[in-house]
Amino acid sequence: MHCKDLTNIKESNQASTKQRPIRILHVVGGMNRGGIETWLMHVLRHIDRDRFHMDFLVHTEKPCPYDDEARTLGSKIIPCLDPSKPWLYARNFKRILSEYGPYDIVHSHVHHFSGYVLYLAKQAGIPVRIAHSHNDTSSAEANAGWLRRSYLTLTEWSIAKFATIGLGCSRNAAASLFGSSYQTDPRWQLLYYGIDLTPFRESVDAVAVRTELDIPVDAFVVGHVGRFDRQKNHEFLLEIAAEIAKREPKMRLLLIGDGSLKLDIEQKAIEMGLGDYVIFAGLRSDIPRLMLGAIDTFVLPSLYEGLGLVLIEAQAADLPCVFSDVVPEEADVIKPLVQRNSLSKSPLVWAETILAARRDTTSDLSQTDALDIVEKSPFNITFGLKKLVEVYEANFSAASS
Repeated sequence: MHCKDLTNIKESNQASTKQRPIRILHVVGGMNRGGIETWLMHVLRHIDRDRFHMDFLVHTEKPCPYDDEARTLGSKIIPCLDPSKPWLYARNFKRILSEYGPYDIVHSHVHHFSGYVLYLAKQAGIPVRIAHSHNDTSSAEANAGWLRRSYLTLTEWSIAKFATIGLGCSRNAAASLFGSSYQTDPRWQLLYYGIDLTPFRESVDAVAVRTELDIPVDAFVVGHVGRFDRQKNHEFLLEIAAEIAKREPKMRLLLIGDGSLKLDIEQKAIEMGLGDYVIFAGLRSDIPRLMLGAIDTFVLPSLYEGLGLVLIEAQAADLPCVFSDVVPEEADVIKPLVQRNSLSKSPLVWAETILAARRDTTSDLSQTDALDIVEKSPFNITFGLKKLVEVYEANFSAASS
């Protein structure tokens, strides 16, 4: 074989290597319309899919709202069942890596369970293993029993040992999973969510939106987006709504989302005499449209949060926001729109704060202004994606060298 032929083959191999995408396996519970999954879909839509291939390992066989779009964009949705049965899960996990791999990166989003996921990834020889903390569960876990505490200790140890990098969506979220001294370990980094601001620039017919939801045009609408789960504190939200309704008969509480406690909250609303005031909109794919066309004030009385992606969206929609003081301070992107309340305060205090936060028609801040502020913040998808790509490329290169 001539030297020229060898050179051509070498150049062809180099070109082939350069063209090979970095293959990433994201581990999530399921591709539902939650904050984590919504952010991942923002990433999938905007990332260079010729350079990065993303698949999703999920812990359910049930169809989820983002499944079809993810597949359309070239990703696979791969069920890995039985996370509560470690040995069976391990067998399923290894089979998936063998069948669908090879993967260069395993990026785990399942909080403490990431410790086990990354242990299995290490065993399988995955070079880049990312633990991503999307929540601050420290307060919720403070009174955990000895069995739960043992699990937390073991998984935190495993994350520290087997993660090659850890990402936190806020300082609180990072400390929750990586320890309060996370800043002393260069593996642990902050990566703020980025959202696509395009839908917030679209013109919305508010009358049409409210008519569609059976909301009077002149109603004062308090909005909330979140799964029906204890963390989101829906019962307290109903108590707040009851106090608002006493003072503002035209009030409506718009609840967007689904979850295991939805039926309980629906029943509770009826028992409290709020049947005509509360609108259960279910899962929606048009959150920006509803924020722009239906909601007057956004409320989030969560018991804990990693960041609260919907708060960034609400501020992009130029909505006054009232939320619990456990939400990380990074969520305060547009200070004039944000008010915090302690969860120790009564529903009446919360109601008065929400009524006082009604849009001030004399405010100089327009929705265009709000968009500009969010666009220049770390929460623009452009900035967040750039940082994520840098993380992937730097760690892949380091592992390959």
